[in-house]
Amino acid sequence: MSVLDDIIAGVREDLEARKQKVSLAQLQDLIAARPPALDAWAALGGDDSPRAGLKVIAEVKRRSPSKGPLAEIADPALLAAQYADGGAAVISVLTEQRRFGGSLADLDAVRAAVGIPVLRKDFTCDPYQIWEARAHGADLILLIVAALTDAELAGFLALADELGMNVLVETHTSEEVQRAVAAGARIIGVNVRNLKTLDVDRSVFGSLAGLIPAEALVVAESGVRDADDVRHYAGHGANAVLVGEALVSHATPGERIAEFGSAGAAAVSAAAIATAGSGHALS
Repeated sequence: MSVLDDIIAGVREDLEARKQKVSLAQLQDLIAARPPALDAWAALGGDDSPRAGLKVIAEVKRRSPSKGPLAEIADPALLAAQYADGGAAVISVLTEQRRFGGSLADLDAVRAAVGIPVLRKDFTCDPYQIWEARAHGADLILLIVAALTDAELAGFLALADELGMNVLVETHTSEEVQRAVAAGARIIGVNVRNLKTLDVDRSVFGSLAGLIPAEALVVAESGVRDADDVRHYAGHGANAVLVGEALVSHATPGERIAEFGSAGAAAVSAAAIATAGSGHALS
């Protein structure tokens, strides 16, 4: 069994326990009382033409299967506010409990603290989780191609769209990028961490980003240690970077987000100048 398979097995077990406590009808009632989801597509630069700069998706993340404990995060709302003040475009909240120490309570706290889009980052394997995410105020969900069949991927994308949410579709191989594109994904992430082994290979991003259509948004996931990594991803076509460990382990995460944003913007500008100088039109 791979690491991803093991995580999803635990997610399914915990999900069944939640289903016994809160019915789908109850989730639907909660959604009806909520304002519409915020537009994560626009927040990540999807409406910019041409797209400029680089956005940061800042993550509330206590621990990971590869590194173990990362930060205590006694007050996720305070951390999220620091992220937003630093210029984050989206706040990502890990809600998986067994491997990442997250919870829906963290999502609730962050949603109440910030006025920017919030991503529920979990291992979505059941439609209930999508209803659950919207009921708790998420504007954006994560779908991992490696964890889903084509039918599930298409169905989950359709349900998220019905609920007014955007979707970050995560890939790690060329075949997974092709599946994401075929399903109609508009925000496509390239995770340089192999979720089956937890190995990180930053070169994966450069090899896959070029396979993603120009009309989609491209998100670099994992492996961001410093501004050099941000410049690397931006130079290879990232519209946004998703950062967890490098922020939660930093004394002033808001300042680091601003640093990453500046580094990414400079790399995007340099790439644009280089492309223009070579005589090719920007995509």
